[in-house]
Amino acid sequence: MRGLHADTGYLLYRLGLRSGQLFNSSLQESGLRLRHYALLRFLATSPGALQRELSASLGYDPSAIVGLVDDLEQLGFAERRPSPDDRRSRIIVLTEDGRSFLRDTDEAGQRVTNELLEPLDTAERDALHVLLQKVAEAGLG
Repeated sequence: MRGLHADTGYLLYRLGLRSGQLFNSSLQESGLRLRHYALLRFLATSPGALQRELSASLGYDPSAIVGLVDDLEQLGFAERRPSPDDRRSRIIVLTEDGRSFLRDTDEAGQRVTNELLEPLDTAERDALHVLLQKVAEAGLG
């Protein structure tokens, strides 16, 4: 029988948990969690998105997106606006305060990444990143 550390899926699961714990800890003061950060990060690369697009892109349940957007809207980090394509729909856009928050948390995110990847040298980190991107693009869409 193989040990747990011989199972790549288990190692990815454990590293994902640890990454989430570290990142949530770094966001604790703001009251936000990694799910909020991911939504903000997505919006930073988009002129705006429908809630169903956010759900599909991030892999979150549509009902979770509503609550996350509500939280971000209360903080002034995102806002709902009428869609230019369909006035009945609302798009979610990142506000300037949201952009500022992301800039402020970039350093914390880098610290978390550095802590997780501390055993790896630069070339190994780069190789890991490329491999994870390849797997994510094939498996997550």
